[in-house]
Amino acid sequence: MSAIDDYALLSDSHGSALVSKEGSIDWACLPRFDSPSVFGRILGDGAGHWRIAPSGEFETERDYLDDTMVLRTTFRSGGGVVAVTDTMPFERAEGEHRIGHRAPQAVVRSIEGVEGEVEMELELAPRPEYGLTTPMLVPVDGGVASRGGPQAYVVSSPVPLDLEEGVARGRFVVRAGDRVAFALRVGSPWDGMGPPWGQEEIVRRLDETIDAWVAWSAEHEGYEGPYREIVRHSGRVLQALTYTPTGAVIAAPTTSLPETIGGSRNWDYRYCWVRDASLTLKALWVAACPDEAQQFFHFFVVAAGGHLHQGRELQVVYGIGGERDLAERELAHLDGFRESRPVRVGNGAWDQLQLDIYGELLAAAHLLAEQMGGFDDATGHFLCDLANIAAERWEEPDQGIWEIRGDPRHFLHSKLMCWVALDRAVQLAPTIGTEEDAARWSQVRDEIRAAILERGWSERAGAYTQAFGSDELDASTLVMPIVRFLPADDPRMLATIEAVAAGLTDEGGLVYRYKAHDGLPGEEGAFGICTYWLVQCLAMLDEVDRAEELFETMTSFGNDVGLFSEEVDPASGEALGNFPQAFTHIGLVNAAWAIAEAEDRRAADGDE
Repeated sequence: MSAIDDYALLSDSHGSALVSKEGSIDWACLPRFDSPSVFGRILGDGAGHWRIAPSGEFETERDYLDDTMVLRTTFRSGGGVVAVTDTMPFERAEGEHRIGHRAPQAVVRSIEGVEGEVEMELELAPRPEYGLTTPMLVPVDGGVASRGGPQAYVVSSPVPLDLEEGVARGRFVVRAGDRVAFALRVGSPWDGMGPPWGQEEIVRRLDETIDAWVAWSAEHEGYEGPYREIVRHSGRVLQALTYTPTGAVIAAPTTSLPETIGGSRNWDYRYCWVRDASLTLKALWVAACPDEAQQFFHFFVVAAGGHLHQGRELQVVYGIGGERDLAERELAHLDGFRESRPVRVGNGAWDQLQLDIYGELLAAAHLLAEQMGGFDDATGHFLCDLANIAAERWEEPDQGIWEIRGDPRHFLHSKLMCWVALDRAVQLAPTIGTEEDAARWSQVRDEIRAAILERGWSERAGAYTQAFGSDELDASTLVMPIVRFLPADDPRMLATIEAVAAGLTDEGGLVYRYKAHDGLPGEEGAFGICTYWLVQCLAMLDEVDRAEELFETMTSFGNDVGLFSEEVDPASGEALGNFPQAFTHIGLVNAAWAIAEAEDRRAADGDE
């Protein structure tokens, strides 16, 4: 089976697919990111795939077309060269800033002959419901259609296909100058889907999608600092992880890709975490221009606002349509990625208490308030409710940013982000609250600060630590200067940064979240966003050379098309965890920004 980072992402900002270097779509969830998979071979051999590749031996090169998330894979075989262009098509309405307008829930694969001639082979095996269903495939004019299961599939094929036991196979020769295009559309078996698209229709859809991505990228070129291209590319990846109909941002488009190969730390990330989504919006502010800010806040007002007025806390994570119940279950019929079991769908964190999320949302609101031109009444009331809950509940123990599946504790990061919630709420008070609110929020903010400074520091560790009364290091303490709680060069903060750099890293400098036992079996890799947090802190200390070296080390673990997993196995360099991971791309963007600011300061000092 391929490595996790052998895959490239396709997205129409509704659903997603992963394409391997061998030309096989081994994961696809349509019509939504969180739909049961159509192709799921990445989690088990019998769960479906769609492969198009030369029939003999070949070598591949691939990249996204400039300023797009449209994938082009070049196959070189003994007889010639072909290029396969893969995308999930959509339209982009005039004046529409978002990606994914009018997505037809389809995958398009166009093959072009470049040199000589190459015999290609196609194998299509849709397996809906995570591989539980094997639909019948029947020939129709212009392709193949499915019969059976909760979804219908119509496949456009200009070449004849042999059909047997739910698998379509075909061989065809592509010569220099030829163009052969395929498409798979997903819909309801009850509504009728119409005939397969013709060749001209497929090519038109492909060209429209390329144009839409290029236009979006041209409108989102705000960042001009170091590492410009990978920052802008990360902005496109984050946009590709945004569910256009609601504005929800998923943490990753996959489930159960393991944090250790063969291990059980396998989780479903196809949902909208308040934390991840808020940080995504802030990263887009750096990498591009978050035109979707209004819709983003509207999503949480709709998904969570009613909950808050019922006297309940903000949920940690929601479904991309605002769903609240994300009950976790295991798919026992799947072997998992390289036998990493169990395979899970749903996420048990949905009913955890994680108090840091109030700070993440209010920090995003504070950053974007001017750009948004203020807040409507519903959003203003929602933000005020968030501040009030942070003020009322900050002293409670919780599961923390890392979603510890054990007893609640007084995690420092959770207290820190409650401080952020109230600090930003005080600054937003003229818009979202009253003078009385501001006075109360300010008082509690100062109480939280005093508690962190007193109870968050460990003399034994010589650092701020994971939780009050703990001596365990935790990379989340690196956030303290990033959110402006303390300057990076404060003596205790500086000691914490160096303690994390010495005690939570591997030989190459990649950073682990923590090394304390967390109640779960097995181990995990170094964390991408934690490593980028350390880069930010070093840049804030004006240690630019050291920051750049670590940035480039971490960024070298991206794959050939600039995608990053959640974690890295430092020993092998292998990608671990769900992929691609929004958190890591967020960290990359913010770290590059911090380096840019440090370089500006260095240049200014040199001019004096």
